[in-house]
Parts: sequence; structure tokens; C-alpha cells
Amino acid sequence: MFGRRRKKRDQETDRTAKETPEPRLGAAGAVSFGNEIEPERPAAPSAKAADRHRANGPWDSHEDVPDLQRMDLGSIRLPVQQGSQIQVNLAKDAQGKQRIIGVTLVLGKTWLQVRPFAAPKTSGLWDERRAEIREQIAKEGGRSEEHEGTFGTEIKALLPVKGRTTEEGKQVAEPVRFIGVDGPRWLLHGVIRGEGAIRPEKMGEVEQIFAGIVVVRGDQPVPPGDMLTITVPKKVQEQMAEAAKTRAAQRAANGGAAGGSVNGDAPGGAAGPTQA
Repeated sequence: MFGRRRKKRDQETDRTAKETPEPRLGAAGAVSFGNEIEPERPAAPSAKAADRHRANGPWDSHEDVPDLQRMDLGSIRLPVQQGSQIQVNLAKDAQGKQRIIGVTLVLGKTWLQVRPFAAPKTSGLWDERRAEIREQIAKEGGRSEEHEGTFGTEIKALLPVKGRTTEEGKQVAEPVRFIGVDGPRWLLHGVIRGEGAIRPEKMGEVEQIFAGIVVVRGDQPVPPGDMLTITVPKKVQEQMAEAAKTRAAQRAANGGAAGGSVNGDAPGGAAGPTQA
């Protein structure tokens, strides 16, 4: 449907490494940098039955993958486009330390949050996760239904926006799409908000980005259902920390505070927006 076909192995020898620009601090405390690109190495594709839903991606790191510019974030390699932004989603653990719980790609008025999880060898997690998501949506006063999409069964939902009502006093609701793809011992979960959740032409654009993601499962033992580790290059971490200080100083001067995310599935709670 979209994306390029997998390249033949004899074409792999013609690939050349792309130069990665140095990260730089942009205006308003944002971190701008080029694409952290990790060349993909071909290997035998997985024969997992559920892979019929990802014939054109997302990809496993052991497969032949389309030659795109991707940012290396440890367990995922995320396609980036000119003008897009990437936000690192953070949450505090039981010890009060911040940890990365996902990354959000901002494409104009579309937000795509992605989170990679470990999965069993013999079965996927998406069916189980969909049931949990729909139950949580209902508890929060939202509505949802399942729909067959590009990557198999997805959830279309209307979620209440806290603190927002219409002039008539009715609760404002936000359309959200929850997508998921089971791969070889992993699940890639995506949450789409904004235009990508309602406008057909934008749906295709954000789906193409999602399909271009490469998941690096690794050989380390991770319990099924646990999130795979997302990492940010050290140089970018340092500049993100400086950007966070700048934003904190701005908030202190304005007497305000930043908002958080809801259950890790919102664009909020992000640190150090980066621009490609």
C-alpha cells in the first residue's frame, strides 16, 4: 500500500552511510539535530503468522528494510522527516526518578506516540492490549469501537478532554486512534491524535511513518508486556537538559507549570522537543 519493497540482498552492497549532522540548540529551548541513522543489516525474515499485518512494516531489525533516514533510539529506529518534531515522553517511577515511557512524533497537527513492548515467542499481545485499552477508555467516560485498518484491528475512540466544555456546557471529546502490530517477540503500540485520527489523507501519512519504524528487540530477557528500553544519544540528552532548564526558568518567570500526560498516551509530559 505504501513504502518501498524490500531490496534484494545484492543491492545491499551499494548502500552508503549517510552523514549525521551534529545536534544543535534551537530557539525557545528546542533541540534541533539531524537524523541519527543506523544502517540496517539484512537477515532472514520472521515467519510469525501475525506478520501478515506488517507486510510493508513496521520492521524487525533482522529483516531487509526500506532505506530511510531513521533516528536511533535504542529499541526503535524512528523515521524522521524535514520539519517534524520528536518529543521524549517521561514519567516518574516508584523511586521518583524520571524514565522514558515513549516518544511522540509531531507532524504538523498530527501526533503519533510509539511504544515498543516485549512479547511472547508464540503469540502476540495486541488482542490482549486492545481489551485493556477499551476498558480504560470506558472508565474515563470515553467511547470506543474496533475497526479493521491498515495494520489489522485498531481502536477508534472519543476521549473526554478534561476541563474543556462547549459554550452549551457539553463535554469536549477528542478523536484518538490506537494501533498495534505484533512482530517477532515484540509489540509496537501507536496512539494517533489530531488530523491523523480523522482526515484520510493525514491518516495515510502517519501510517507510512509508523510502517517505517524498525524495532530492535535485542537478545536480553524482557518479560512479555514490559516496555523495551528507549535511549537518547548522550549529546542530545545534554542539550535536552539545557532546554529543560530554559523552560523551567520561563515557567518560573510566568508563575505557571507544565501539564502532564494521561496514562502515558498523550503528547504531554514530553521533554526536549527535537526538530528534524
